[in-house]
Amino acid sequence: MPAIIAVACLIGLAVNQFRPDGIALVGDWSQDARFLDAAGDSLVVSIETAEQLFRQERALFVDARSQREYAAGHIRGALSIPWQEVDRYFIEMVDRLEGPHTIITYCDGETCDLSHDLALFLKEMGFENVRVLVNGWTVWKQGGLPTDEGG
Repeated sequence: MPAIIAVACLIGLAVNQFRPDGIALVGDWSQDARFLDAAGDSLVVSIETAEQLFRQERALFVDARSQREYAAGHIRGALSIPWQEVDRYFIEMVDRLEGPHTIITYCDGETCDLSHDLALFLKEMGFENVRVLVNGWTVWKQGGLPTDEGG
């Protein structure tokens, strides 16, 4: 039985190797590699840069989490555009997104992709200066940075 499993694994690896759409066995799973735009450029912004832009009033933060999570706490001044309802909220907020500032999307958790999906959507809608603060809500709170509740 173990020999059959070993042979099946070897055959599977060989087939994967020669398929044009094979699955990469080794990959770059870093934040910069995971959060790319259509051109292959990283969207990641560091907490230090995000804080600096916040203090200089050169950033607009956009929370991609649900309205319930946003109301429980969010980065001070952030807009709420929940990814699950992006069409509805985007239409309401599009005028507020305009301007020379950097748009920084965020959600919560190392593996949360809502902010990345929202950033890609905003870029597709013509906003060029869009970044993602990975694990944004958690790192913002851990840094003791300004927050609000409600909304």
